Amino acid sequence: MRRLWLAGTLAALISTTGAAIVATSAQAASGCRVTYTITNSWSGGFGANVDITNLGDPVNGWRLTWTYGAGQTIQQLWNGSYTQSGANVTVTNASYNGAIGTNASVSFGFNGSWTGSNPVPTTFALNGVTCGDTPPTATPPVTDTPSPVPPSPTTSPTSPPPPTDGPWPPSSTYPNPIVWQDFADGDIIRVGDVYYYTASTMHYSPGAPILRSYDLVNWEYAGHAVPNLDFDSNNYNLSGSRAYVKGIWASAFNYRRSNSTYYWLGCVEFNRTYVYTASAVDGTWQKKARINNCYYDAGLLIDDNDTMYVAYGNSTLSVAQLSADGTSQVRAQQVFTTPSSVGTLEGSRFYKRGNYYYIWVTRPANGQYVLRSTSPWGPYEMRQVLLNMPTPVSGAGIPHQGGLVQTQNGAWYYMAFVDAYPGGRIPVMAPINWSSDGWPSVQTVNGGWGASYPYPNVPRPPRQVKSMIGPDTFAGPTLDPRWEWNHNPDPTKFSVNNGLRLQTATVTNDLYAARNTLTHRIQGPTSTATIQLDYSTMRDGDRSGLAMLRHLSAWIGVRRDGGQTRVSMVDGLSMDSNWNTTSTGTERASAAVSGGRIWLRVNADVRPGTGRQARFSYSTDGVTFTSLGPAYTLNNDWPFFMGYRYGIFNYATSSLGGSVTVNRFDLSTP
Repeated sequence: MRRLWLAGTLAALISTTGAAIVATSAQAASGCRVTYTITNSWSGGFGANVDITNLGDPVNGWRLTWTYGAGQTIQQLWNGSYTQSGANVTVTNASYNGAIGTNASVSFGFNGSWTGSNPVPTTFALNGVTCGDTPPTATPPVTDTPSPVPPSPTTSPTSPPPPTDGPWPPSSTYPNPIVWQDFADGDIIRVGDVYYYTASTMHYSPGAPILRSYDLVNWEYAGHAVPNLDFDSNNYNLSGSRAYVKGIWASAFNYRRSNSTYYWLGCVEFNRTYVYTASAVDGTWQKKARINNCYYDAGLLIDDNDTMYVAYGNSTLSVAQLSADGTSQVRAQQVFTTPSSVGTLEGSRFYKRGNYYYIWVTRPANGQYVLRSTSPWGPYEMRQVLLNMPTPVSGAGIPHQGGLVQTQNGAWYYMAFVDAYPGGRIPVMAPINWSSDGWPSVQTVNGGWGASYPYPNVPRPPRQVKSMIGPDTFAGPTLDPRWEWNHNPDPTKFSVNNGLRLQTATVTNDLYAARNTLTHRIQGPTSTATIQLDYSTMRDGDRSGLAMLRHLSAWIGVRRDGGQTRVSMVDGLSMDSNWNTTSTGTERASAAVSGGRIWLRVNADVRPGTGRQARFSYSTDGVTFTSLGPAYTLNNDWPFFMGYRYGIFNYATSSLGGSVTVNRFDLSTP
């Protein structure tokens, strides 16, 4: 770490890293102190923080200038805006930090690049007034800081919600993963000062969840683009047939300013594409069209002239132009064939920057490439963005796929995901730098994707986002967007009104065939889910409880048989590679219960890797919990794509008519 101190009186050396200096001008802001701190350094790059203290008259709007002596270049800056011409740097205030009272301070930070050496600047000027004479030029040696340590596996690496007062940004860095929940195949956009992110959900309904953020770091559930899996197939209703691992794969999401409309489109089952629209992400989404072409792994671009284009495909990549209303195809053309040396490219995202069109594509699951052309129709040239880049999450896969977004201040970020089974695929984010000739690259830390990066330079959020974990008492009248059903539910068999009432909707002995199982993503790296269940109106043959739900599953729940009620732990539920049930499970432990109310709990360790386990317990008073059954070892294979989820279920094995009420759900982390 290096510091350069500049003050407003007399030049005097205070350390080998800086000096104290006086300015005697009679102008406003005639005295200033600047603290220039290099916060970290890596090969070819560095991070810095700059504090400005005004020792003169109050100012309303500030401009700080300095000159670099060794060719350093600012790449990204927050809490202000900057221009750089050669060695000369000018930083001006953001909209929210322009006023500096006497003896008050403001600060900003940035990332920069350097070659050869990185000496500190020698002179600063505030609003055109030099803070003092040039200090001695002694500088410390350049040293690389160690790569940031990945988050501890026992602590959720979630940044605290941003405050609505106090310092901004709330911390100097943000951690990866951005969200330790299963949100894969993401698309990300900014509309004004708000960021939105959507992901694939396959057979879960509602589908295509939309997250909202004001700072790219703290996110909340906002809604779903697909309120019901209305895909012209009864399989999605889980009524005698099933649609596991079908439905919503990588899809496209964007906002069209000309008509103030959000668009979502996605290919289903490789042969048809659906278009949904809404005027607000948390409003009512409507199915607008079915296009009988598959825009596989699509990216949606709305060009400067309002023309809508879709980039899509696997290895052979194509572009389609949509009609003026975005509901049909006008033209389609193949634009790129992936070289055999690269293999497969898919997961398209489509952007325009300056005069270039970019198709952002992934080599699953270890690489990212970018195609560029001056026309949406090509020809495109290709560059590698990353290949086998070290991961920021211990034990997880390589960052890939996902999308790019530009902040209000012009910085770019890449939101990718890493395979982190058994928990699923989790988003990670890194800054993007652009070369002088217009090619993007990922900002790395010691050659890898950083476990942390400087906090984005964005305005202070207008409010704190809602936590993605914590309790839900199902106040109603609708479910919170954190919830998704396993397939489409039967809406006549549940209600939400100061509790979630689940009537049995299916007669079966197979949890995978039971309708109205309500699921929640698991918070990593470890978390605990607890439900308070009123089982007083169950009928003989009913099964209700809390599952670790995937193609290999286990559960703890209440079963009523022959007038007797037991709490039971069952494991060994399984499906084959075609997602047909091969086992309905084996009871491993049980205990008699009475009283009509019980608390069921699952503690899940979903750190990436093998041998992770879930443990089941129950309580009859909500205070003292008793373990039930053996620990269940979670599966960490990828072909099911979706990670484990907590699942709340109620089904009948004899006849319909029974019900339970879930009075409360809690999701907590250590």
